[in-house]
Amino acid sequence: MTWLMIQEAWKRSLSTVHPDNSKLIPSPFRPAAFLPFTAPMVFLSLVSVKSLKSIILPQFSFYTYSTAFNIINGNASYNHHPYESILLGSGAIASSTFFGLFPHLLQIKFELKNIFIRRTLPVIILAQVSGMNVVASRSLESTRGIEVMDKEGNVVGYSRRAGTQAVKDTATSRVMLFGTSALIPEVFSYFFKRTQLFLRYPWSLWTLKLSCTILAMGLMVPVSFSIFPQIGRIQCSTLEKEIQSATEETELFYNRGV
Repeated sequence: MTWLMIQEAWKRSLSTVHPDNSKLIPSPFRPAAFLPFTAPMVFLSLVSVKSLKSIILPQFSFYTYSTAFNIINGNASYNHHPYESILLGSGAIASSTFFGLFPHLLQIKFELKNIFIRRTLPVIILAQVSGMNVVASRSLESTRGIEVMDKEGNVVGYSRRAGTQAVKDTATSRVMLFGTSALIPEVFSYFFKRTQLFLRYPWSLWTLKLSCTILAMGLMVPVSFSIFPQIGRIQCSTLEKEIQSATEETELFYNRGV
């Protein structure tokens, strides 16, 4: 019995626990799994295609995973029912996939000639839609309010303004992550196409783009996850009046989520 308890404790020590409800986060949606899951999806989402059908699955897969990751790793201190998360997630997936397909639809329908627009438009849309996906999938945090605590960890109340700040910071970090990770491979590809190696081995372009995407995301994921502290700080004077009247602290804390 003791050995089984030790094994269980060891397994839990290697797992990621959600700070709000102390539940184990499913393995595919832990921060450590974010890079290996999203890097190939980002690469496939930016591949130039001649048919819109061939890009729907990569876009749908990417935003399905992103939405689930955002909901599971977001702040979980507000009151909600499971079906609300499912409905909210479904809407976020559908809208994000639609907007993610927009640059590919433009390229197929209008055959954009300007190489700058053709290469940068998918990057800009990917970054912006990724940020919008965070806002949409975690919108209950700003409408219901999240727990704010004093420096001793005592819950003072639920703040919608703190929830809005948590979602805003996370969305900003996603825009930086996917915008940079998608732009770097395009820049390298632009110069690589002018080399003799590309003329001899055209297929090597996809190897280069995939490698650059993985490398860029490998560098940017830790930066984006840590650019804003996990435990956010907010001045009590900027919060709701009922929270200001409930404490004498000048600064309160909240879980930002990932």
